[in-house]
Amino acid sequence: MNVRVLVSVGLAFALTACAPRQVEVRTAPAQQTQVSVQVTNNLSQAVNVYASSNGPDTFLRQVAANTSVSVPVQSFAPGSSVTLKAVTVDGVHTYTRNNVTLSGTYTFTLP
Repeated sequence: MNVRVLVSVGLAFALTACAPRQVEVRTAPAQQTQVSVQVTNNLSQAVNVYASSNGPDTFLRQVAANTSVSVPVQSFAPGSSVTLKAVTVDGVHTYTRNNVTLSGTYTFTLP
């Protein structure tokens, strides 16, 4: 009797597992225009790059010494005006670009 119950339960699970499932298909959301900052760090030490717009600084990325990196700017809408800031990792030097309009790729060369 126990074998029949176990077989019945096993078949019930197998039928449930093989039953058709409802699938929801959606389209992807519209892609927002990508804006970025091309940071060329000609300094002998790394810098931390920030962006701000009437508020606190938003950390974008650390850029190593003597390198050039494309940094995506995702926290701000395309067309907005921001202030870009690069601070050396020792905190001694700060480089700033005011009123940068975000569209496409902006080049930020240090120093």
